[in-house]
Amino acid sequence: MPTDWKRMSLGDACKKLDTGKDGITEEGAAKRLKIYGKNEITRKSKASPVMIFIAQFKSPLILLLVGAALVLAGLSFLPGSESNLVDTTLILIIVIASCVSGFFQDWKAERAIEALRQMSTPIARVIRDGKEKQILTTGLVPGDVIIVEGGDVVPADAKIIQAFDIMLDESILTGESRAIRKGQSGMAFMNTSLISGRGTMLVINTGMRTQVGRLAEKMQEIRDVKTPFQLELASFSKRIFWLVMIVAAVIFALGYFKFGLYMAFLIAISLAVAAIPEGLPAVVTLALTFGAKFMVRSKALIRRLPVVESIGSINVICTDKTGTLTKNRMSVTRVMFDDVMYDRKEMNKEDAKRMEMLMLCSALCNNTSEVSDDEGKMRRIGDQTEIALADFSERFGYGKQDMERIYRRTHEISFTSKRKRMSVVCRYGSRRFVFVKGAPEIVLDRCTRTLSGGRVRKLDRMSREKILKQDNEFAAHALRVLAFGFKELKKDVPEKGIEKDLVFTGLAAMLDPPRDEVKQAIRECGTAGIRVIMITGDNMETAKAIANEVGLGSKGGISGKELSGMSDDSLAKRLDEGVNIFARTTPFDKLRILKVLQRDNRVAMTGDGVNDTLALKKADVGIAMGERGTEVAKEASDIILVDDNFATIKNAVKEGRRIFDNIRKFVNYLLTCNFSEVFVIFMATLLLALNEPVLLPVHILWINLLTDGLPALALGIDPPAPDIMERKPRKKGESILDKRTIYNIVSIGLAKSALLLTVFILNIYLALGDARTALFMGFVLYEFLRIGVIRYQEKLGFFDNRWLVLALVASLALQLVVIYTPLNAYFGTVPLNLAQWGVLLVFAVVGWFCAIYITKLINARLK
Repeated sequence: MPTDWKRMSLGDACKKLDTGKDGITEEGAAKRLKIYGKNEITRKSKASPVMIFIAQFKSPLILLLVGAALVLAGLSFLPGSESNLVDTTLILIIVIASCVSGFFQDWKAERAIEALRQMSTPIARVIRDGKEKQILTTGLVPGDVIIVEGGDVVPADAKIIQAFDIMLDESILTGESRAIRKGQSGMAFMNTSLISGRGTMLVINTGMRTQVGRLAEKMQEIRDVKTPFQLELASFSKRIFWLVMIVAAVIFALGYFKFGLYMAFLIAISLAVAAIPEGLPAVVTLALTFGAKFMVRSKALIRRLPVVESIGSINVICTDKTGTLTKNRMSVTRVMFDDVMYDRKEMNKEDAKRMEMLMLCSALCNNTSEVSDDEGKMRRIGDQTEIALADFSERFGYGKQDMERIYRRTHEISFTSKRKRMSVVCRYGSRRFVFVKGAPEIVLDRCTRTLSGGRVRKLDRMSREKILKQDNEFAAHALRVLAFGFKELKKDVPEKGIEKDLVFTGLAAMLDPPRDEVKQAIRECGTAGIRVIMITGDNMETAKAIANEVGLGSKGGISGKELSGMSDDSLAKRLDEGVNIFARTTPFDKLRILKVLQRDNRVAMTGDGVNDTLALKKADVGIAMGERGTEVAKEASDIILVDDNFATIKNAVKEGRRIFDNIRKFVNYLLTCNFSEVFVIFMATLLLALNEPVLLPVHILWINLLTDGLPALALGIDPPAPDIMERKPRKKGESILDKRTIYNIVSIGLAKSALLLTVFILNIYLALGDARTALFMGFVLYEFLRIGVIRYQEKLGFFDNRWLVLALVASLALQLVVIYTPLNAYFGTVPLNLAQWGVLLVFAVVGWFCAIYITKLINARLK
């Protein structure tokens, strides 16, 4: 019978799991991990290598080829028929080679995608051996004591030990969007989200034993997401499938009267297989996956594969200020106390003693904690602002841990983006105090008194104006400012009254300098046609100061208060006028700005808090912060910036553009080659008086294997064009197969077909040698030439992609093997002589200049 954890008391739960407030030991955790397994949802639908290989034979075209081979083998046993064993064997060898190639592509893609999933494993704060540590959530075991706070995703099913204002979003399990308040002994389930508050929890179930795990086991809803490119190419493949089937039927009908049933049947099937890019979706997936892995090395973790395409097309980036444009390494540099300005470097302990209440507020109204690293050294973790305050107070003898032993916290009202403040209630002997910190204007509104000369006096209008003026002066120098207040609580004060009638304590100004590389990144974004908009919770003066330092131009700014009084049309007008700074905003302001921008733009949006999830999901590309982002924000995002750096977004855009260019390149290359194959065979069968086809079925299949294999894959990892970040973003909804690409495919395909037919006819009428072998070699040679033309247009050097060079050399070597070795007997080819090579090379040069001229002409017409 399963344990009823919900009804069980906290004490009984601890006894059952043999744990306490200090958690379990590392040794005990290791033993339990062997018993319970990793804390993860198992993917039962995970593809095995065997299943991936078998899947290659499920393609209708592969089955068609296998069927044709079996028909040929059967015809060999009919009375009076010639043996078709050689043709049958060659077709089957090429089919197997094609399936092996497809297997390795799909297998590598599956492994790469799985590696990306592993990289996105979140971190949990756990108490083991009496010390707080950080581990991967997959390492949690029943009996662990975990620490959670607002913005975290609950990593396992747990029972609440200690709760400070915990509000849980359980919509993932219940469908109810309303957050639920939870207290001690309450239950929290895996993948539910802490909207606010903090506390400690006892892990009771992990992995597939959790509520979510049981649901996943029954439903198994994990499926690979098809990218827009895959869907587009699959749709395109279906359209040309039927077109090619019609052409193949016509060629079969014409071939039947010229070459007989057997040869006409083989040519029609081989041509259909060669013409349809059935392997293209797999190649696209592989290119996207390797692109995602490259982005990881650039500190951008891709959570959803389709975003690799999307990031390259954005034309607006909405970014936070703190930690993204700035270093998020804060330190307190200036303090205002009792109308006196203090420089931290010049302060001493006597100064700190005078401002004791400010020091206490810095240390106590603070949720940072210390954890040990792999070397056993202690380091402080938490919000960077709070780390700066804790370091500041500790420097002058008010260490956080020491103060918390004297002032015992009994209650907390957490910081939210709406409240813009945090409060704690602490007991000092028989007395109780509330300490508050937050945005200066917010805290000041709740203060009626101030400290002056060691005494409490009324806070008059002149003092308020002086404080706000100093706040603006700090902000104008790009300093982040917090205000502090306190009061002693009387008995039975209701929670609503805790933050009223406060005593103003002072201001602390913190320096968070801009990142060194951001100015150049913003400049490059401007060159690339990408608009950068800053949306911050800081005040306007600080936002403008930072924008000025990083070169972010803006025609004025809009505050959250001003924004709330605007209509969407008014906001759109101000955006059109060039406003790029929004200050003192809420996450809901961010969502509104996003919706207005998305009318005409593709927008990337950064976010780090719980309330940012709506904007992150709504954005074309949602970008969460890896270092300071909440787990809820990360779950809602498409990309996680490992280093929280704006320059990483710019690099991701560049990589996205590179991937799109490369996919378009090999689509262009592949379909041009396929088009010319179909057209040459169709026209030759229709117009030339031949007793045999211009190419045998084995030739068509071999060309398809050589050109659609290694060279097409290598194009997917081509380096970026030199001007890739100087172009404007592609238009919203623009397809890979845009008008320019389609014109190129058809025009150059026709030109290539004309050249190849000319080579074939010249070899016949000038009696230069075997015309079929010359045509066979010409197809492979000119298809490789097409790659050269495409890369020439991209201004890429021949040796810029060594994998492409190796692929071309290897493919050409294989082609020469089937012409100049005894294998030619099986392929029906003969060695080419110098005259034939001369004709091929002359027409290759003609084809090169012809293709370049056609491309330039199309580019000029479609500007």
